[in-house]
Order: sequence, then C-alpha cells, then structure tokens
Amino acid sequence: MSEKGKYINAGGIQTHYHESGEGEPILLIHGSGPGVSAWANWRLVFPILSEEYKLYAPDVVGFGSTERPKNNDYSVDIWVNHMISFIETMNLEKISIIGNSMGGALALHIANRRPDLVKKLILMGSVGIEFPISEELDAVWGYEPSIENMRELISIFSYDQSAARNDDLVKLRYEASIQKESKAAFKAMFPAPRQRQVDELALTEEQLREITVPVLLIHGREDRIIPLEKTSWRLSQIIPKAELHVFSECGHWTQIEKTQPFVNQVADFLKR
Repeated sequence: MSEKGKYINAGGIQTHYHESGEGEPILLIHGSGPGVSAWANWRLVFPILSEEYKLYAPDVVGFGSTERPKNNDYSVDIWVNHMISFIETMNLEKISIIGNSMGGALALHIANRRPDLVKKLILMGSVGIEFPISEELDAVWGYEPSIENMRELISIFSYDQSAARNDDLVKLRYEASIQKESKAAFKAMFPAPRQRQVDELALTEEQLREITVPVLLIHGREDRIIPLEKTSWRLSQIIPKAELHVFSECGHWTQIEKTQPFVNQVADFLKR
C-alpha cells in the first residue's frame, strides 16, 4: 500500500481510495484525528489482510486527498452518504465494513440506513452511542497545529509511549495536519462545544437494536480517547449479534499497536 491511491467520483465527490487484494470485499473507514487519511490509518494492516481479501479504503470527504466541499460544510449525513455512494459506485454488494473510531459510527449509520449493503461490521474504538466527551477526545478534535501538540496527541492515542518519541511519525502527522485545506476542513468539522459532534455521531438504542448483522467490537483497554466502558461495552449489550474483544496494554490505535492480533481477530470473525 502506497500513500498515493486511485480516484473515483462518488456522489459527485472526487474520492481518493486504496484498493488491494482478491477475494471477499471489505471496506475500511478511517477515524477523525488531525492529519488522518486511509493510508495513515490502515497502512500496517493492508498488506496482511489483502492476502485473503479485496480491500477498499477511501479517504472520507474532508480528509486525506479526497475533494473537500468549498463551503467546508460537514455533517454525519454528508460523511455517511459519501460512503454509501462509494459502495454503490464500486458495485460492492453485501460488504463487510471495518470502522475505526468515527469510522465505526459511520459504519453503524450505514448498517442502519442501508442494511441491504452490509454483511458484517467490525468496529474498533468506536463511537456511535451517546457518552460524555472525554478530555482526550476534546483535545484531539480541538487540536491546534504544532509539533509539540501533535506529540502530545500521539502520546494520548498510544499505550506504548515510545510512539510519541518517534520523530518521524510525529513529523508525518504534523505535516499532514498543516496542509492548508486539511487544516481549514478539520477546524470546520469539530467546533466547540464538541459534545455536539459526539451526540450527532450517536445512534439511538432503538436504532442499534435494529442492526441485525453480526458485529465484532474491538477496543483497547487503556483507550483514553474513547473509553471502553462508555462505548464498546454498552454497544455490546445493545446490538443483538455483537461480541466484544478487549486488548490489554493497548490504547486507541488497536490496528497499529496490535496489528497482527487485530488482523487475526478480523479474519476469524469474517470466516465464521
């Protein structure tokens, strides 16, 4: 997987995406941190999962190299409709979706609105249910660009604090976050008070109970950004066919901190 992918027009939006592998299709939806993209989120799991599956990882509208609306108008509806348009444009019927953090909430909304498109869901460190915003999530969405602020965010994301001492990683994410269009888009997405965005991403308990596809919830026990007890644990109690796997010694970046064990969980779940 390289940083440069392909482009397709999805719902009128020039959409940058990565595609690799053969076999059953999987859509991977990234999270919402500053400087994030499909490549930044999935670059470690892509080479492993693509050995058995056909992977599609788009940059959600407003992120990465996908076109940004000129009015910087972002909402859950715009994100969800963009992903539905991508699925339809690529002719992906009954696709399993892996959603990370905000991407998990988008996956839940897709399953709620268009159950005909979804086979299974894998949600990691996912939002999608109402909870009081954590100080750490507020800090992520309220990020003001600087090397030191990015270093602090990476230390919040990770259980292993050596990640925050990785100057190359810090520089990579910082430089992505200061690109003029990225910076303006990110600021427009998450204005204070940011509890509002958590609530907008949430589905009601009734909507969650209506999701009947199998759902695997994966969460890092030490996730400070999206607390396990307030999100995945509760989702596992409400969604009818949900099961939960918790990784110890793991923060919010399950796919980075537990790459191979994460892939093992995904493959086992999809094969069942």
